[in-house]
Amino acid sequence: MSRPARYDILFEPVRIGPVTAKNRFFQVPHCNGMGRAFPSSMAAMRGVKAEGGWGVVVTEQCDVHHSGNHLRELRLWDEQDIPHLARAAEAIHRHGALAGIELAHNGFHVANLESRTVPIAPSLRPTRGIAPVTARAMDKDDIRAARRWHRTAALNARRAGFDIIYVYAGHDMSLPVHFLSRRHNHRTDEYGGSLANRARFLRELIEDAKEAVGDTCAVAVRFGVDELMGPRGIGAEDEGREVVEMLADLPDLWDVNLSNFDNDGQTSRFAAEGFQAAYVKFVKSVTTKPVVGVGRFTSPDTMAAMVHGGTLDLIGAARPSIADPFLPRKIEEGRFDDLRECIGCNICVAGDKAGVPMRCTQNPTMGEEWRRGWHPEYIPPKDTDDTVLVVGAGPAGLEAARALGQRGYEVLLAERTRELGGRVTLESRLPGLGEWARVRDWRLTQLRRMRNVQIAQDNEITADMVLDAGFSLVAVATGAAWRADGMGRVHSEPLSGLGAVPVLTPDDIMAGCLPAGRVVVFDDDHYYMGGVLAERLAAHGCEVTFVTPEPLVSAFTQFTAEHKRVQRRVMEVCADVLPTTALVRLEPEAAVLACTYTGRERTVAADAVVLVTGMVPRDDLYRDLRAHGEQALAAAGIRRVVRVGDCLGPGIIAAAVHSGHLFARTLDTALTDETPYRRENVELRPERPLPLLGADPRATR
Repeated sequence: MSRPARYDILFEPVRIGPVTAKNRFFQVPHCNGMGRAFPSSMAAMRGVKAEGGWGVVVTEQCDVHHSGNHLRELRLWDEQDIPHLARAAEAIHRHGALAGIELAHNGFHVANLESRTVPIAPSLRPTRGIAPVTARAMDKDDIRAARRWHRTAALNARRAGFDIIYVYAGHDMSLPVHFLSRRHNHRTDEYGGSLANRARFLRELIEDAKEAVGDTCAVAVRFGVDELMGPRGIGAEDEGREVVEMLADLPDLWDVNLSNFDNDGQTSRFAAEGFQAAYVKFVKSVTTKPVVGVGRFTSPDTMAAMVHGGTLDLIGAARPSIADPFLPRKIEEGRFDDLRECIGCNICVAGDKAGVPMRCTQNPTMGEEWRRGWHPEYIPPKDTDDTVLVVGAGPAGLEAARALGQRGYEVLLAERTRELGGRVTLESRLPGLGEWARVRDWRLTQLRRMRNVQIAQDNEITADMVLDAGFSLVAVATGAAWRADGMGRVHSEPLSGLGAVPVLTPDDIMAGCLPAGRVVVFDDDHYYMGGVLAERLAAHGCEVTFVTPEPLVSAFTQFTAEHKRVQRRVMEVCADVLPTTALVRLEPEAAVLACTYTGRERTVAADAVVLVTGMVPRDDLYRDLRAHGEQALAAAGIRRVVRVGDCLGPGIIAAAVHSGHLFARTLDTALTDETPYRRENVELRPERPLPLLGADPRATR
């Protein structure tokens, strides 16, 4: 299979200072929840990207000093940190890609809770977040020290084997951009006031890095050209452009995006592919150096248009490289139907923000490359003679059948409805979630090529049918149903007054049962469902009151970097939004609410209530089969019956896909006494006791 000639431009080499990228595919820095806590996992993940054809693969941010101490990411404070980073560079180089590293000092963005070092900033100010910590204003000695830390880190990065050294001035979270910002920099010396003065620190860091490593390593700048704040912030029409013009040809590469990350990493619910192009297009007109930018690019046509149209030289990607690490190779080989497109849900971001190895809704192997030995493209061939019945064609069933089929197993995928995709199909019809259908579509495309996988739609499978079917493995992937009794995080018993007011669940709304009049949405789930249902009901003409026990609307979306947009949308479409409030009982034409702190009650009129509180597995088939007993199952030739996905434990779509993939790899989902993945332990060094101040050095214990 060959690619059309219009994509050839994507595979041209690009000179970046003293090094050359083999193509235009550039995995920009992205966090991943692995960092220095899981260095082998981080290195293996980056290596798989290089294997998949990315011409450049860059680390996440890497702290250069303990005074800018980020808990989850990499660090390069001194030589002790080189080996962990060298492993990543080696993994990247093994497949012919350039290795990049993003050096960073987080300034007042961090409170240094680990190091307990007083944070530093251009001017005195509290640190970000809610920690009661203040960053002190840097004096000239501090500025000289920060330059020294950065230069030393650049030298150590070269020793670790990196080809591209980043100066990080983006996302409103690093010292260089804090100096650039009028909001944060109130200095009156040569580092404050005019833009030229505020850009002095960034210029010096670039010059220092160039002098230290520029003969062998490229020096890149990552810069947010627009903060989308109007005159209060940096903008592409004013100071954002002026900074690029001022430093135009000083770095070897411009990596440009939006600031802060909530703007840069917008979900598909709020931004389409390529949405950043309008903001960064000017950069190539003011510099002769190559430019890389992002925009959740998944279409080869869009990528080629970015280059042909003069917007970008290199196609930057973070999330698309997570969803499909082999995206460049598939485009190169013309395998467009195999592209596993990012759905823009940001569950990858949520993993990092939670401080755990990243996961992906589309790619269940993400984060499992080292610890489980999973590869995104290759899976061991079958090693048993089993035939497999998968009941339920939702995300778990589709992935289980696909991966089993790839292994070479004979599989029957049975679905009780005419539609395939389960919850993915239903949820993708809700406001803003259209791209989530890619979870279904990619898997169906793969399944329909497999002669060893049969799909039976509109088939309600019973236990007797399973016993007569002749399969040795049965995976029950029949999903879960939303609760209609109000039980969830707040209520451990059914809600009082059920029946006094019509009660609907998300399943009812997605099935087209839409109420009229005054509707109370009680969200005790705290992810996307409550918010999108409120939006759907408001569009239908309902007067919606949104009630949540949390202080924030859809509180979990803080982890997916979309909370501000979600809360704004809900506040715009709803008649009232009541946080820190629980639905406590129903009365005729009314919902009784109570403050979660004081218990103080209030009553609101309600023609209907939508409960978004929890889910219950649809596991009747599993229980019916288990009730027949081991002997009956064995007599039918069935050696194992398992639950997968929401039928095993209701959760997010990413968890369901992962569960289906896990079953395909292991042929089981049961708990065992063995830890199912490799762990990385901190190596204990021989103790060197530090002398205690004031202690008698002659004292012994």
